[in-house]
Order: sequence, then structure tokens, then C-alpha cells
Amino acid sequence: MLGPRPTAAGPAETDDAPLTAPGATRAMEAVLERVLEARLRQARDTDAVFAHEMAERVAAFVRRGGKRLRTAFVWCGWRAAGGSGDADAVLRAGAALELLQACALIHDDVMDGSPLRRGGPAMHVDFAHGQRAGRTSGRAYGSAESFGTSAAVLAGDLALAWADDLLTETALASPYGPRLYDEWRAMRTEMVAGQYRDLRAQASGSSGTEEALTIAVLKSARYTVARPLALGASLAGADARTLGAMRAAGRCAGLAFQLRDDLLGAFGDPALTGKPADEDLRARKLTPLLAVAVRLAEAGGDQDAAAVLAPNAEALPGHTVERMRAALERTGARGEVEARIADLAASGLRHFGATGAAPAVRREFAALVERAAGVAPRHAEELV
Repeated sequence: MLGPRPTAAGPAETDDAPLTAPGATRAMEAVLERVLEARLRQARDTDAVFAHEMAERVAAFVRRGGKRLRTAFVWCGWRAAGGSGDADAVLRAGAALELLQACALIHDDVMDGSPLRRGGPAMHVDFAHGQRAGRTSGRAYGSAESFGTSAAVLAGDLALAWADDLLTETALASPYGPRLYDEWRAMRTEMVAGQYRDLRAQASGSSGTEEALTIAVLKSARYTVARPLALGASLAGADARTLGAMRAAGRCAGLAFQLRDDLLGAFGDPALTGKPADEDLRARKLTPLLAVAVRLAEAGGDQDAAAVLAPNAEALPGHTVERMRAALERTGARGEVEARIADLAASGLRHFGATGAAPAVRREFAALVERAAGVAPRHAEELV
């Protein structure tokens, strides 16, 4: 029995009442903390230096949090498919997703050369700082940057191992274990595929809209919403129709989330996002936002915007991030992406309704989509 559970409003949720999505997220945090403590004990038994310098860094990074959206979507998927009673497997699946997210972020920052994450130094930067200070061996030799990169790759691998161990343990203990593991296995492959397509697009200087959308769906939409919903639904024994509606809802809501993230990457406040606001623009990373802007600039004959947004523009003088932002506004790309986010959020809500979820669960899903996409889904008021 989970016992009384405090809610955001103050009163306790009793064992007879189902958790809300925020309550499930808080309960997952407690599960995650127990998992991290167990993994740290194992690391200390293995090697003290590894435990102190590697495992504790990974645990600290995971504890620094993030939106924890994936856990909330796992919960919504489980409840929408009729899940009730003991939620331990759902919470453990959510904790495994948080560990997998740590792996993805650590590796992504290495590949992008990002200096900041979650309001602090990215993992490879933190390791490099430690090497420069001589903390790792008393004296520092060689390239601190090279050490930081290599150590961060291992840190990401460790987070992935912890995630896989936890998900496997959960699957083995569940009557729906094979379904759960199938969703997990597909999600991991999609993540790698999306990351590779991202790297490939940067290397080739691609600016195509379809390629940008493919990357966004593989790397973010499925991983952030669609697969978490399906993981939760699988733990409730959902049928094929329900899973299909979950995946459709998740693809729409997840793509809305990624488009919002693209806008924050170009125009956001680093104090709120925890990462530089101009990073994607400086790298000319292929995002749907950038691809839409290039298309609109070329269609409208805006040669200045097309030039400043082109993949090779970084080699030209005067092509600053400020000019890129102005081009995103002037071409109408920012407005078009905002409108697309609203459409996708509304479509996600419609698809989720087709799962047969109770009104209370649909309202929670709508609130999560609003939080992820930064826009209230149209017609959400019908769920009140």
C-alpha cells in the first residue's frame, strides 16, 4: 500500500483514490531516489573513485530534474487504458525514462558542444573543469576537453545501463512485461535514429522541411510523448485500438512540444530554459522552425533572409544571431510555427479522446499538453 499521498493542494490522496499526474510524478521521484541510492551503493562496492567521480555525478544530474513530463505521460497512458490499483510498475517505468533522458541529454550535449544543461555546466564541461583543477589525479595532464568528452560519454552510458536495468526488472515482474519491453526497445532505436539523422543533417547542410520533421518526430515526438503513453498503456494491457490512438495523440502532442522547444531555443530566456537561447541558431541546427523560415524566404524572394539562414552562412561576415532572429520573424516562420503548435495540440487532444479515457484523465492530458507545448489545446474546455 502506498499510504496517504500529499497533493499539491494540501489534502492527502488516500489509497482508495487514484493519483493525479502531478501526484504520480512526486511518487516517481521517491522511487527514483531509491533506485539511485541502490545504484550508488553498487558503484561504491565496485570502485570508490568511479563511484565518487562518475556515478555520483550522474546521480546528481538526474536529481537536478527537468520537467518530468515523460513520467506524467506514462501515468496518463496507464489511466486512459483502464489502469488502477498498484502503480509501482508505472512509477518504475517513469523512473527508467528519467534515467534514459539523462543519457540522451549528456550525449546530446557532447555532440552539440553545449556548455549548459539544467541551469548548470553540461556533463562534459563539468568533467573538464575537474580535470583542469586536478581533482581527478592530483595533477592534470593532457587535454581537459578530451578528458571531459570521453568521461561524459561514459557517464551517459552509465545512465543508460541504469535505465535498462530498471526497465528490465520492471518488465520481468509484470504480466505485461513483453509488451512493455517491446515499446522500450523500439523507443531506444528511434532515439538513436533521430540523433543520427540530426548529425547527418548538420554535416550535409540540409534545410529541408520534411527532413526536419522526420528528425523532430524520431528524436523527440515519439520519445517524449508517444512512447511514454504507450508504455503506460501497455502496463494496463491496452488493446491495439487504444494503443493506436495513444500513439497518434502522442505524435501530435510530442511534435507540438518539439516545435515549442525550437522556439525557446531561438527566442527563449536562458534563465528559464537552463540552456543558451542562441545555441541552435549559432550551430544552424536543422529544426522545423529553421526549415520553414528558409522555405518562406525563398518563396517570398527575401534574399537577405535566405542568405542569413542558409547552412553555410556562418562563414560569411555579419550574419549574426540577431539577424537570424529578425529573419525568423520577418518571413513569418515564427507565426507559422506557433499556429502549427496550436493545431497539433488540438489534434493530440482529439486522438487521446479516442482512447476512451475518462474525462478526468483527458483533462490531465490536456493540462500536460498545455505545459509541454505552451498553448492550451483548443476545445479543452469541453472536458470540464
